[in-house]
Amino acid sequence: MNQKRYRRRNTMAFTVLAYFTLFAGVVMFCIGLYNADNLQLNEKGYYIAVMILVAVGAILTQKVTRDNAEDNDIIAEQEQERQMSNNRIPSSSKES
Repeated sequence: MNQKRYRRRNTMAFTVLAYFTLFAGVVMFCIGLYNADNLQLNEKGYYIAVMILVAVGAILTQKVTRDNAEDNDIIAEQEQERQMSNNRIPSSSKES
């Protein structure tokens, strides 16, 4: 019984990058709002770019969080099955 171990979908670096992208976009947007007295055309482009960054960060963060939760459930289930298979008494030892 050579069971294959489940591999996580997201590395720690990707998870940190997803959270960083979300928080960096929000911080950049807040800085822009704080400094906005009257909006010029280049500032409007800045806000559009930051809002795209926030949207991508939110989507990435949601995906990473969901994938990590599913991976934890699958790994816990595999560990439980592995422990149950180790605790079973072989049928040949009952006959002795």
